Amino acid sequence: MTKVKICGLTTLDDARIAVEAGADLLGFNFYKKSPRYLTSDAAQIICDTLRSDYGADCPALVGVFVNEGVSAISVITNKVGLNFAQLSGDESDAMLRELRGIGFKAIRPMNVAQALDDAQYFAGVMPASERAPSLLLDAFKSGEYGGTGQSVSDEIALAIRDHVPRLMLAGGLNPDNVVARIAAVQPWGVDTASGVEFDGQPGRKDPDKVRAFIQAAK
Repeated sequence: MTKVKICGLTTLDDARIAVEAGADLLGFNFYKKSPRYLTSDAAQIICDTLRSDYGADCPALVGVFVNEGVSAISVITNKVGLNFAQLSGDESDAMLRELRGIGFKAIRPMNVAQALDDAQYFAGVMPASERAPSLLLDAFKSGEYGGTGQSVSDEIALAIRDHVPRLMLAGGLNPDNVVARIAAVQPWGVDTASGVEFDGQPGRKDPDKVRAFIQAAK
């Protein structure tokens, strides 16, 4: 069954909706330039409540970071109690190695050749945990670090899929297209942020879209 990550969560109510709809991973964005940015204090309250309320059924909690140092990532992951750190900037394999298995890389290759190079480059530092993607594939947009709502091509996704144990597909996914994208690419998991939000309200999830997306993906 396809894993689902609902990303860019900013409120406890939205996080609860995602959990109860069947999300496997929840994403919280700590990149200050993102419209979905969340402080570590706010994220800690949300994540502490989720763990208390759902116990062993709580989804994996993921922090999204862009070009942060390992020490800053470690401080936030420990404070909030995150399971994994998604590195969505220009981070190296050495950074992932320093994070000792909790980090995974988000890549935005411009073409097939770059996608294959990225998969090879990060192959030795992909997390071992079956709860985490090995690599997240997003769409390229110059100067952006994800969350653009643009779609990665099937050509790139198919080229990289067989080189990655657990590929998570992101970029432009919504309740209307996720079934077709899963059928075409057959990824381990799918990730959405803007695709399940109220129009024009980054970070605010539409409960109907969240439920529809998860139901369709699974």
